[in-house]
Amino acid sequence: MRKLETIVREYHWGSRTAIAELRGEPSPSAVPQAELWIGAHPDDPSRLADSGVPLDAYLAANPAGLLGPDSLAAFGPRLPFLLKVLAVDAPLSLQVHPNREQAAVGFVEHGYRDDRAKPEVLLALTEFETLSGFRRPADAVALLDVLGVESLAPMRAALAVCDPWAALRWALCSADAGVVAEVAAASARVPALAHVAELAESYPADVGVVAALLLNAVKLRPGQAVYVGAGVLHAHLRGTGVELMVNSDNVVRAGLTTKPVDAHAVLSLVDHRTGPAVVLDGEGDGPLRTYRTPDPEFRLHAVRPGAALPGGGPQLLLCTKGSIVVRRDGEVVALGGGESAFLPHSANAAEVAGDGEAFWATTNLTD
Repeated sequence: MRKLETIVREYHWGSRTAIAELRGEPSPSAVPQAELWIGAHPDDPSRLADSGVPLDAYLAANPAGLLGPDSLAAFGPRLPFLLKVLAVDAPLSLQVHPNREQAAVGFVEHGYRDDRAKPEVLLALTEFETLSGFRRPADAVALLDVLGVESLAPMRAALAVCDPWAALRWALCSADAGVVAEVAAASARVPALAHVAELAESYPADVGVVAALLLNAVKLRPGQAVYVGAGVLHAHLRGTGVELMVNSDNVVRAGLTTKPVDAHAVLSLVDHRTGPAVVLDGEGDGPLRTYRTPDPEFRLHAVRPGAALPGGGPQLLLCTKGSIVVRRDGEVVALGGGESAFLPHSANAAEVAGDGEAFWATTNLTD
């Protein structure tokens, strides 16, 4: 087991308190801290705390021994998942991630960051607000009727025939700043759309504000998670959470950002399915609680002292509260808030003690 040093990414939407306080550092921080990356992504790999060696280089030197045969066969000589802490004080961009086939084509033809999909699960450490996936068309129509903005008639017509993709296309390609202003003013009078009015305050001429009307508004309690599959249009709004995903950085933006957007690419990637967001409460009443998702590359677990963490494949462990001690194969690692460790492949279980809380990332190859 190897204790890690991790990278904090600084973006304007980050918090000056959440990650600093998690890591026991001075708060507020000098600049917004948005993401704590734990893993072996080549852009910002964690490093072994005792040597400074990047985790991706460490794994490349002995992939079979450190990743294990199953992970190596399924995903190649790399850590298949990336673990993060997100600290959201202002909305993230409206975005979508490609599936495996789309990512492979996009990497070759469209300059994607890598050739991998980027499904993800986000578990709330605090109350967390997000937009995720298309509302049911009937629910979206009812909401537009309450809103009463006549210029949204083309979007309503598409929803009335159960075509959320066409409604999104109109929002991204035909709406303009005047429509955004109308939506902002009307949303301010509808309590269920307060988040849309707030988005318009930050992005007053951004058609992503109009597109946000189509999405499920989700409020997670601490300990709840939302699964965001490939193709699911989403935008995180506020809160702090632990996020686990495929080891990828493929993001295509539709709006609510000053970064480049590509509406046509978003429309080619977006999942047309509608319905409630996929909210997970986790399974298990003991010290180990599991959040099951369909992707083979990753599975997220909440850990309390007394948990036994089965061996098999590469693993990451992040302490988010108090302190824990991990014992396996005669080794001992102590972790405090914001600290993490890499657990290489082993047939033996790890035992967790202490008084803290942690999150454990594994592959999803076996039950």
